[in-house]
This record gives sequence, C-alpha cells and structure tokens, in this order.
Amino acid sequence: MTLSTQQRDQDSQYVLIAKLDNVRNVSTILKAIHSKDREIATVFASENGLKVTVETAKCIQANAFLQSEVFQEYRLKENNISFQINLTILMECLNIFGSNTAGGAAPALKMCYGGYGTPLMLLLEELGVVTDCSIKTLEPDETLDFNFCSANVVNKIIMKSECLTDAFQELDMTSEVLEILMSPDKPYLRLSTFGHCGTTFSDFPKESDMVESFQCTTTQTNRYKLSLIKPSVKALSVSSKVSMRTDHRGFLSLQYMIRNEDGQVCFVEYYCAPDEEAEDEDYD
Repeated sequence: MTLSTQQRDQDSQYVLIAKLDNVRNVSTILKAIHSKDREIATVFASENGLKVTVETAKCIQANAFLQSEVFQEYRLKENNISFQINLTILMECLNIFGSNTAGGAAPALKMCYGGYGTPLMLLLEELGVVTDCSIKTLEPDETLDFNFCSANVVNKIIMKSECLTDAFQELDMTSEVLEILMSPDKPYLRLSTFGHCGTTFSDFPKESDMVESFQCTTTQTNRYKLSLIKPSVKALSVSSKVSMRTDHRGFLSLQYMIRNEDGQVCFVEYYCAPDEEAEDEDYD
C-alpha cells in the first residue's frame, strides 16, 4: 500500500477535514473571541465553513467565522456538524510551535473530525517536524438565539477600527457600564463611562473621515456591562473595520472585519444584551 493510498484510507474515516498552510489564519481569529471566562466553544461546520461560538452569562455571544475559502482544502461529508471543545486547549495546540517561527513561516495545519463522540485531531507541521494533538469533544449545548435580524436594526454605523480603539483606551475602565448613544442628530455617536473619576465620554461626528457609513433612524441610549464588552477589544485590535448596530430592543451587534495574513477577509461578531439593572435604575 502506497503512502498516498494509506492517507486516503485514513481520511475516509473523517466527516470533516480542513487544511491550511498558515495556522495563524485560524489562531488569530479564534484569539479574538477567547478569554479565560469563555473556555468552552461550540463549533459549527457547514458547506460555508466553520463558525466558532462562545457565550458568557447568557447575555453575550461571540462568533468567529472561518469561510471555507480560507482553507486550502475543506471537505465535509455531512450537511451540518456541531460539537463543543475547550477553546483554551485548542489555542494552546494551535500555538504549540510558538508565535516566533523560524524564518517567519507559520506551521501548516490539518484538522480532522470523525463525528459524534470522537476527538478533534490536529496535525501541525513546521520545517518537517510534525506534531499531532487529540482534543476531546463534547455534545453541544443549545446556543443563545438573540433573534438579531437586519429588519429590526434601527441604527447602524460602520467605522475604521483605529478610531474606536483610541476611544476605548480613553474610557474609564472602573465604570461598571458602557453607555452607547446613537442618534440621527448630534452628538450622533457617544460612548460614555461612569467610573471613579466621574463621567468620561467620546463623541464621533458622522462627517468624520473615520466613519464610512452612518444609518441612524432613531435616538437610542443603551447601557451594557463593561466587563462583557471589554473582551471584544481583542477583535477590535486586529480588525480594520467595525460595524456597530442596535435593534429596537437595544441589543448590540459589533461586527469586526479582519484580514488574515493572506489578505482574506474573516469576521468576528459580538452580540450583547442591554444591562437590565441599569434600565431599572433609570425608571426608579
């Protein structure tokens, strides 16, 4: 039996196979949704690619999208596959060769999954050295449905990420909440915090060169727990553009456009429910 035939026979047992030449094209996107309090991720595989979802406290959800075009090879034998995995362990395996690779070349990656109850297999190769990892998978729990649809969006602003990055650095992180005001009238977009040093805010005029699209139909002010929004700064720091949307309920969508090292576009999206405690205080 030749090696190629043996490889085909081994691959035939898997329902999902994904290969790419640069592991950082996966690890960078997943890092944007990973944090210590969000270790368990649900992986959804479809013909369009992979979606990796993590959730916190039933009020925030982060999704990383890896389109099938990102991979040099992407094979799926079943229509839809899902499983849970420890994202911290997955990240450690993806970075097993370290971030500073020889000559700047990143390891190649092959991911294989055999179906329900089987581990996720990773093969990483760098300069002829091959490392294989087997990560236990779990039965997926039902993920939150925020029912966030375009038809219910009342305000939407697309801006360059560097502008929002600067604003986040100026906010008072001792504040419990981040208040977001979006309006068709001045101040258009305002981010406010209420910390030990008092009220801090940043305004963004719609005529700014940093604002690429401004579609606000109603004045809306919502507060979100800053501790839940803060992890999204990871995605912000590696993105080039961010889309900020709110629906009629005040639910927030932050969608980050991220270009990988091969110039391909991937997306990370955060959904966040408004802080009910803050709303109750406003009515008191």
